[in-house]
Order: sequence, then structure tokens, then C-alpha cells
Amino acid sequence: MTKPSPFAIHVEQSTLDRIDRRLADSRIGYAPQDDRDWLYGTDASCLREFVDYWRNAYDWRAQEALLNRWPQALAEVDGVLLHFYHIPARGDGGGRLPILLMHGWPGSIVEFQAVIPLLLDAGYPLVVPSIPGFGWSGKPARPLGEKAMAALMHGLMVDVLDYPRFHVQGGDFGSLVATQLGIWHADAVASLHLNFYLPDAPGTSSDPALQAYWQQLASLTYAESGYLHQQGTKPQTLALALHDNPLGWAAWTLEKFHGWSDWRRTGVCGFRTDQLITNLMTYLVTDSVISSIWMYHGSSHEQGKEGRVEVPTAIARFPGEFYPLADRSLAARRYNIVRWTEMAAGGHFAAMEAPEAFAADLIAFLKEQAD
Repeated sequence: MTKPSPFAIHVEQSTLDRIDRRLADSRIGYAPQDDRDWLYGTDASCLREFVDYWRNAYDWRAQEALLNRWPQALAEVDGVLLHFYHIPARGDGGGRLPILLMHGWPGSIVEFQAVIPLLLDAGYPLVVPSIPGFGWSGKPARPLGEKAMAALMHGLMVDVLDYPRFHVQGGDFGSLVATQLGIWHADAVASLHLNFYLPDAPGTSSDPALQAYWQQLASLTYAESGYLHQQGTKPQTLALALHDNPLGWAAWTLEKFHGWSDWRRTGVCGFRTDQLITNLMTYLVTDSVISSIWMYHGSSHEQGKEGRVEVPTAIARFPGEFYPLADRSLAARRYNIVRWTEMAAGGHFAAMEAPEAFAADLIAFLKEQAD
């Protein structure tokens, strides 16, 4: 373990120039004549519009300054360098436990930029890491799964930052890390707030209701999980193809932001463009496209992840979530659910899509825990 050292994001101009040259030299391909509503994957016309904005209107330096609004640090935990925001509470937040906020793939710390001030105003200290292999965190020597990442997050919070107890919020892969924290490090975790969750894995139960749920999930697996199989089995093949290809990286990930979010209701290209480009850039400017994809291989081969979470857990279920989340009765078989909220709007990237509602539900839950 090492003590935190202050850090600020600064990307060399030569790196930005290289990304721009790669975009300028790229060609956007064609699509079937009947392509509509992202029927075959990423929409070529939307991608063209996105890249045009990226090259001619987007300002990385302005976004870099926004990312640097919050105090950041680097620290080594069990040989892995971690980058994180460490932000003290505002106002009368003295004595409140900190919140650990964790992103997933293809997300980043960018997801939480609109949520951070809302949680600070409510008086909570925040720790917001780039999870290992992402952004300005280090690249692990080999793929890590959620259980191994949970151990690193525990080390960061308890051993480096001296927080013996803390709250955890997670979405996407961050929710899986949060779950492992709740299973293996329950002595340190005061509560979990999740906007994504999984019940027990197939084959671990003969319960008819759980089996019916996994059968329901099978159709989605066929339609949506090609990326999951590729990244979980042969991650390096895809990673090497994308890591120095900004256009390819955008095509691969924009389809996820479109298909997994509530933004698809706003139209074919209904993205918050600056925010999404900044999110994509956190991978490109840190050369972490490859190491971020390793995570899926690490997760699919990691053992000893099953178990019940006994710490108090809140589930915020957003209507635009693409993944058919289990109902409360099934979720309660794995989690000690004390709060369940059906949200009005938002999807898989909830903190980006509906920051006010996301923060309000998290704050309400933590206040209930304090009572």
C-alpha cells in the first residue's frame, strides 16, 4: 500500500493530435438499405454525425478542466495503481460515512460528474475510482474479476484512506464489485445501493422461479451478448483491433450506449455528445481500451463469487435498463433488500441519464439507514 499522492489529469497535445489524425484518416462504411433504428448495430449516419462533432466542435481541454474540478489522487494497492476522486463532504457532513461510487464498462468516472455535487451538497464524502484497468488507474498484470477488484477497493478504502466503514453504490460491472464487497467485506460495508444486479448464476439453483427467469434471459443473451462472449473468451483479439482506432472504438461502444439506455427514446442520435466523447476519450488518452476489456475474461474465469449479501441493500430499477432484471422476490434471495424503487426514467447508465433522480434515491436510502 502507498499513501495517496495528489494528481491532476493532463493529456499531452501529441496524444490528442494523434487521435484527431486517426479520425481524419478513417472512413465510415456503408449500411444495408433497410437499416433503421439501429437494426443491424451502430447506425452509420449517426456515427458520421458523432465523429463530425468530435473533430470540429468538441473541446477536450474544456472537458479536462471539468474533470479536474474535484480533488484526485493516485495510490498503489496490492501492486495495482489506483486513480480516484477523494472529495470531502460539504456543509454539516462531518461524521457521515463516505460513499464509494463505482462505474462499469464502457463507462468511467465521467458517468458521475453530474451526481457528485448533489451528493456533496447532501453532506457525504465521496470516493470515485477509475476501476483497475480503466482511465488513469494502472493496468493489472492479468485480467481481474469482480472479486479481485473488490479486494482492491476494500484496500483503498480501509488501508489507504482509513475508512473502516463506508457505503457502496454500483452500476454495471461496478454493481458486481459492490456485491463482492458485500459478500466478502461485510464488516466494512455499511450498505449497498445498486442500479444493476444479478441473482444467482444458472445451474446454482433448481428453484422453478429462478429457472424461469434464466429462460427469459436466454433470448436477450442471443440478441445482446455477442460482445460479452467475445470479450469474455478472446478479449485480446478485439482489444488489439480497437485500441488505436478511435472510429472503431466509437462504433463498438456507441451501440451499447444507445441500446442499453433510455436515450434511444429521444431519437436515433439522442446522445449528450460532449459527455459521451469525454467518456470515450478517457479510454483513448490513457491507452486503456485493451485493459478494460480484459475485465470480462477475468470475471468469466473467477471462482468463489457466489453468496448472499446480508448488508442492507437498496435497488433502484430504471425503466430504460436493457437487461431484464429479476423481480424483487428473486433479487431478495441474494440480497438483503430494505429499499426497492421503480424509477420514472433512465436506463443502464443511470447516473449519466437521470442524475437528479439517481442522487435523490441514493440520499433517501442513506438517510433511512441513519435513522
